[in-house]
Amino acid sequence: MDLLPVLERYGLIPAVKVSDAADAVPIAKALTRGGLPVAEFTFRTPVAEEAIKRAAEALPDLILGAGTVLTVEQAERAVKAGAKYIVAPGFNPKVVGWCLENDITVLPGVASGSEIETAQEMGVKAVKFFPAEQLGGLAAIKALSGPYFDMKFVPTGGVSEKNVADYLAFPKVLACGGSWFTKDEYVAAKAWDKVEAAARAAVAITLGFEVTHVGVNADDAAEAEMVAKRFSALFGWPARITSASVFSGSGIEVMSGGGRGKLGHISVGVRSLPRAKAHLEALGVTFVPPAPGSKAVYMEEEIGGFAVHLLQK
Repeated sequence: MDLLPVLERYGLIPAVKVSDAADAVPIAKALTRGGLPVAEFTFRTPVAEEAIKRAAEALPDLILGAGTVLTVEQAERAVKAGAKYIVAPGFNPKVVGWCLENDITVLPGVASGSEIETAQEMGVKAVKFFPAEQLGGLAAIKALSGPYFDMKFVPTGGVSEKNVADYLAFPKVLACGGSWFTKDEYVAAKAWDKVEAAARAAVAITLGFEVTHVGVNADDAAEAEMVAKRFSALFGWPARITSASVFSGSGIEVMSGGGRGKLGHISVGVRSLPRAKAHLEALGVTFVPPAPGSKAVYMEEEIGGFAVHLLQK
C-alpha cells in the first residue's frame, strides 16, 4: 500500500526512540491527541520491534512506521510486528528491493544525486534526505529538485519547530522527520502531556492558519466603494477596485452586491490547501465544491454570520 499521500497529508513524521516498550502506546496516544497520528519507532534500541507490536495492537489506525532500518531482516521483523512503512538512514538496495517487492512504502536515506538516481531507477518516489541540515538544508533540496524534479523529499536531521515551516513551504518536500516531539527528557519523565503539546504545536505550524482578510457584504458597487474608501480614509490603506469587490489595503474586502455569508466572509490563509482541508475534514468540516477557476475553498458552515474559506498562501 502506498502511504506517501497519507504521510504528505500530515507533513510530519515523528521519530520515536524508546528504551522501554511499555512507553510505545502512551507516546503514540499523546501524538494522536495532538493531532498527529503518525509515529516512526526507530531500531536504535533492542525494544523497537516490541514497541511497534504494542502500538499496532493498541492503535490500529496509527500511521505506524519503523525507522533506522539497516537490514532486510529488520524490515521483515518490523512489518511482521505491524509497521506500515520503512524508513532508512542510508540507501541499501536490498532493503529497498524487499520493500518494493512486498508493497511496503519505503523512504530510503540519500545524501547525493547518485543515490537519488539509484532510487529513481528502482521506482522509489520519495526519499529521506539525511542529515538534512548538515547537507545544506532547504537550499540543497531545492538544488537537487532541479534535475530530479519527479522526486519528493523527507528532510530529517536538524529539522525542528524553528525551520519546519520553511521546509514544508517547498512543494517538493513531502513531509519532515524529527524527534523534537518526543525528546529523551519527555520520555524519561513519562511526560506525555509535553509530547501531546509538542505535537499540537507542530501541527499548528504545518497548517499555518491565519486570517488574511475579512470580506464585508455591501448591497451594490457604490456602497462597496463607499465603505472601502472610508476604511482607507481612516487608516491610510490604499483602495483597490476589482470586478467583484473593493479592497481597503489587503485586510478588508467589501463585496459589490453581496457574497457568501449573511454578513460576509473570513479568508483563512494556509501553508498547504490539501493538508489544511484534510485536517478540517477530520474534524467533521464539509466544504462547498469550488467554483471553476476559484482559488478559495469555502466551508459549508457559517460562523457568526460569516462564510469561511481557505486560501493558499
